[in-house]
Amino acid sequence: MAREGFIRSHQNQFSTLYRFFDVFIIIGSFLLTCHSLNLEVSSTFILMAVVAAISFMLTAESMELYRSWRFSTGAELLGTVSLSWGIVAFAGLICLFLFEEKIGMSRKSFLAWIIFCWVLLCVWRLWYRQILFFMREQGHNTRTVAIIGMTESGLELAKQIESNPQQGIRLKGIFDDRDMDRFSSYDRSRIIGNIEDAIGMARRNEIDLLYIAMPLKAEDRIFQILERCGDTTVDVHIIPNLFIYKMLHARWHSVGDVQTLSVFDSPLNGFPSWLKRVEDLVLGSLILTLIAIPMMVIALAIKLTSKGPVFFKQDRYGIDGTPIRVWKFRSMRVMDNGGVVKQATKDDPRITKLGSFLRKTSLDELPQFINVLQGSMSIVGPRPHAVAHNEEYRSLISGYMLRHKVKPGITGLAQISGFRGETDTLEKMEKRVEFDLNYIRQWTVWLDIKIVFLTIFKGFVGSNAY
Repeated sequence: MAREGFIRSHQNQFSTLYRFFDVFIIIGSFLLTCHSLNLEVSSTFILMAVVAAISFMLTAESMELYRSWRFSTGAELLGTVSLSWGIVAFAGLICLFLFEEKIGMSRKSFLAWIIFCWVLLCVWRLWYRQILFFMREQGHNTRTVAIIGMTESGLELAKQIESNPQQGIRLKGIFDDRDMDRFSSYDRSRIIGNIEDAIGMARRNEIDLLYIAMPLKAEDRIFQILERCGDTTVDVHIIPNLFIYKMLHARWHSVGDVQTLSVFDSPLNGFPSWLKRVEDLVLGSLILTLIAIPMMVIALAIKLTSKGPVFFKQDRYGIDGTPIRVWKFRSMRVMDNGGVVKQATKDDPRITKLGSFLRKTSLDELPQFINVLQGSMSIVGPRPHAVAHNEEYRSLISGYMLRHKVKPGITGLAQISGFRGETDTLEKMEKRVEFDLNYIRQWTVWLDIKIVFLTIFKGFVGSNAY
């Protein structure tokens, strides 16, 4: 029998307590805010706090905030909390703007409560999450799993389970029916039985989860296993081939009653797309305001030191491969924009003296914030390459064009990871594309903020930037 544990055997009570604590934080933070600002707590105030708590509960339920976050990152948890509370706070602000005199609370006081409550909602969850991690590392609140299939994906899953004890997953072992002679001695040592043994453990409730990591071509065998597990209470998961994981943001879709699995897809669809656009507009406007004067100084310096226009607009590929024109400060005496574009190299004679400084410090790219506000680029994303380079590398690097499933960016994961500037070898470009695709797969607002922050220290200069 799989070990129940105190938390699991009292799961309903903990779930209720979890929700109650949110209500306590929302109402309690409101009362503390009123007390610290010397506001008299009226019946209207109490009603507003109760309505906010109920609204948060309903919003959080729709956002699946109260599900298990055992297999999710802390950033995903905080993002869902922030979004749930943000919706409630936004609705409250609208009501305050419409009925400020009747409510009797100033906007500053209301904003103070919103921020204070948001911090508490996030902090207490992180604290609770760390306690659960500690308990699981000590062997409490665990789940026992078995893996069917000594495959590359099955072995990778086993390694991930063993390297993340804080998730509270105990691996019973790997099960496979195939001839042991085909496996290495290491793989054989990990196989503790055949598939029949795994199904027997599921029927005896000795495991909580069963992962099927067999090749998708073994459809009939997988179906037989699923059919036999139908009379058990074990949770069954199918692990696709690692080939699927290498695809871009694979996920399930519905077309009527038919389920489809997308393998070349972007995470920035629907609400995430809107969220990233808001991020670009807010950060882009703020940054453009701060750099307006330096940009005017650079423009004047270019005009005084060399003949030609201040700006250079080069054709690039935007999202989904649509053509865009990227703004840059002119740093060369020539303006290549045709079918053949030569990358800048060290001591390139085409580069002006001022242009060399601008390129090494990435100051030549500041006008691209205009592209951001126009909507053709993002602040963070894969760097746009010249059209000629795209056409060259798309046939040399597998998955190269997938980097165009999102808007190109001024900075990106590749740039802060050391792959900025000249890509004089195929290996360097492959590495840059690898980071670009990883960024698309892992995108979050928090990742964008991290990249923007690290760009200040790592992204402006580089040994490969000429």
